[in-house]
Amino acid sequence: MSRPAELRQLNDDELAQRLNDAKEELFNLRFQLAMGKQDNSARMGQVRREVARVRTLQGERKAGIARPNAGTGADKRADKRKVAR
Repeated sequence: MSRPAELRQLNDDELAQRLNDAKEELFNLRFQLAMGKQDNSARMGQVRREVARVRTLQGERKAGIARPNAGTGADKRADKRKVAR
């Protein structure tokens, strides 16, 4: 599973490839589940979140939204502390 910061470093073609790979894996996991061969049911959720992350990044890029420091929880917590004081 990829972290959002890692995905942000990929170009559009690499993101599209990552999305295709994740969708294919999700299809295979669903097929395994239907056949009763699924060993790791948590993997389906992980792959679904991966698909959602990639689609979110593609949407941000299409809309022209720049998020250079997104994904760093420390920055968000620091901003909340400044506002609370």
